[in-house]
Amino acid sequence: MMTNNATNETVIRPPAVAGLFYPADPAQLRTDVQAYLHASNTPDAGPVPKAIIVPHAGYVYSGPVAASAYTQLLPARERIQRVVLLGPSHRVAFHGLATSRADAFRTPLGDIPLDRTAINALAELPQVQCLDTAHAEEHSLEVHLPFLQETIDNFQLVPLVVGDARPADVAEVLEHLWGGEETLIVISSDLSHYHDYATAQRLDRDTSVAIEHLQAEIIHPEHACGCVPVSGLLYLARKRGLHARTVDLRNSGDTAGPRDRVVGYGAYVFH
Repeated sequence: MMTNNATNETVIRPPAVAGLFYPADPAQLRTDVQAYLHASNTPDAGPVPKAIIVPHAGYVYSGPVAASAYTQLLPARERIQRVVLLGPSHRVAFHGLATSRADAFRTPLGDIPLDRTAINALAELPQVQCLDTAHAEEHSLEVHLPFLQETIDNFQLVPLVVGDARPADVAEVLEHLWGGEETLIVISSDLSHYHDYATAQRLDRDTSVAIEHLQAEIIHPEHACGCVPVSGLLYLARKRGLHARTVDLRNSGDTAGPRDRVVGYGAYVFH
């Protein structure tokens, strides 16, 4: 639920899954995130990504995979000033994309200010609405915030939960928010769900090939739970001439779970 500070009326969206998906203790959370980053591949010498796709499960499952994309941001930690973060809705059914009235999103590591100017400008788009209930318990955005806090020095956030929408609706919103080198696009999505290990590997490899070829039209719910925001990014990336690359592809059977029913995780960067 949103909270108000009685002194200055600041609206805060508090963490909903701290202690569940990731540690609630600030010191432990920072230690864990830094460990994931240090264990991942070193940043490329090439350009910093304009956009990334990263998974959103509990850190013991998907944290190592997410870190492989986040570590690519470190060379631009002072340059990135705004993060546009999109993820699928898991708890609330609604049409379009949902913004928040909050002034900041809180994690155990501190508060992240929202870019109210950018968010208010989205009101002109019919597919965008302010719906705090969509954000209140949603983990698909929240789990990425500590990674962003540990890889970027100072930034404002544009958080968008994606409900029943078309990829074209997402692409239009991203077009409005695209900006320049100061703006990073983050799409939150896991891959296949609850197949056996070998089946998941095959399905997720096919999905990764589709993402690398920017084939927005063939990404469906059985491929990725965030298929709509993923497809919206792919559509716009193709239009803008970006190139996608897979930096990590694993599943819960590789990280912290059994292999009879696994969830797939991929990390992708767009230049």
